[in-house]
Amino acid sequence: MTDFIYLDHAAATPMSERVLKAMQPFFSERFFNPSSPYLPAVEVKRSYEAAKDALARTIGAKGSDLVMTAGATESINLAFTAAQGKVLVSAVEHQSVLEAAKKTGDFELIPVNRHGMVDLSALQVPYLQKVGLVSVALVNNELGTIQPISDIAVLVSAERRRRLQAGDKRPIYLHCDASQGFGLLDVNVARLGVDMLTLNAGKIYGPKQVGLLWVRPGVRLQPVVVGGGQELGLRSGTENVAGAVGFAAAAMDAKKHAGSELKRLAVLKKLMSSKLETGISDVMFLGSSKKQLASFLPITVPGVDAERLVFTLENDGILLSTGAACAANKGARSHVLEAIGLSDEEASGSLRISLGKLNNEANVAAAADKIIAVIKAEKARIKGLMK
Repeated sequence: MTDFIYLDHAAATPMSERVLKAMQPFFSERFFNPSSPYLPAVEVKRSYEAAKDALARTIGAKGSDLVMTAGATESINLAFTAAQGKVLVSAVEHQSVLEAAKKTGDFELIPVNRHGMVDLSALQVPYLQKVGLVSVALVNNELGTIQPISDIAVLVSAERRRRLQAGDKRPIYLHCDASQGFGLLDVNVARLGVDMLTLNAGKIYGPKQVGLLWVRPGVRLQPVVVGGGQELGLRSGTENVAGAVGFAAAAMDAKKHAGSELKRLAVLKKLMSSKLETGISDVMFLGSSKKQLASFLPITVPGVDAERLVFTLENDGILLSTGAACAANKGARSHVLEAIGLSDEEASGSLRISLGKLNNEANVAAAADKIIAVIKAEKARIKGLMK
C-alpha cells in the first residue's frame, strides 16, 4: 500500500532522505572495519567517532560517554546492569523496561495518576533507602505524558547525599528512556539530572535497530554483549558505522527543527482533537492535557472494539494502532491503560494516534472524518446486534 495516511509515528518513522544519503557511503565504498589498522579503516573509525561526538552534542554530552547499541531495548538492558539493590520503574513504562526490571528479581512499580503521571510521593527519601536504580521514561509511549524527570532527579540526588553523609557507599542511579521525547523536547543530560539516558534512532527518522546509552562517568555497568571489547568493553561487535552516522544526521536535524515541528504538530493535534470531539459524542481523550507531547492524541470510545476499528481503518487507508505496537502485536491488554484505571470497556475502545512528518492539515482532517465515520458505523453495528 502506498496511498495511506500514517498516524503511528510513535511506533516507527520513515528514514529521511538526508539520513539515507549520509549513511550510503558506509554501505559501499567506505565499508571498512573500524578496528583494522590500514588508513581507509582508520578514516572510517574517525567518521564513527565524529558521529558519536555529534550525537553527544545534541544532548549536551561527550562522545566518549556514549555506548552505541542495537536500539533502545539493548540500551535499557545495559543500563539495568548498574542496579545494586531494589529497582523502581513507573507502572506505565515500555515493556522493555518492565522486562529488564523483572530480570533483576527485585523491583517495584511507581504508581501513576489517571493521566499517567508518576506519583512523586513514592520517590521520597524513605522509599528510596534500599533502591539502586530508578527508571522513568521522559515521555510515555502510549499516552504521550511528559514525566517530571528533573524533579525525580532532585529526589534521587537527595537520597545519594543522605547515603554519603551516613557513610553508605551503595550507589543509586536514575535512568531515563528519552526515545519518544527527543526531537521535540529539550533533552539535555545535565538539565534532566539523569545518570543514564537511552535514545532510539528509529523514532526520529533515523535507521532502525540503532540506539545509544549515555552513561555518566562513574556509573558502573556490566556488558550484555561480550567479545572484542568495543564501546569501552560494554558492547562488543564490529561498530555499526552507517547506523551511527545516520543516527547523528537524524539527531542533528531533529534538534535543529524541534521548535518549528513542535508548533506544527500542535496545530495538527488541535485540528484532529476538535473534529473528533465534535463528531463523536462520547470520545475520551487520554493522558494529560497540559503535560502531553504535541504528537500524541490517544483516545478511547467506550464500548467499541478498537481492534476492529484498526482493521477497518486500514482497509480505508488509515494506519494507526490500539496502543504500543509491541503490546498490540501480542493481542494483550495494555498495562498502561490498566495502570491509569481504565475500565475494560474503556480500554477495549482505545486508539493511539501519533502525528509526525507524514502529516499535514489536509490528511489529518481527512483521517479525522474517516475515523468518525468508522466509529459511527461500528456503533450502529453493535446497536443492531443488541436488538
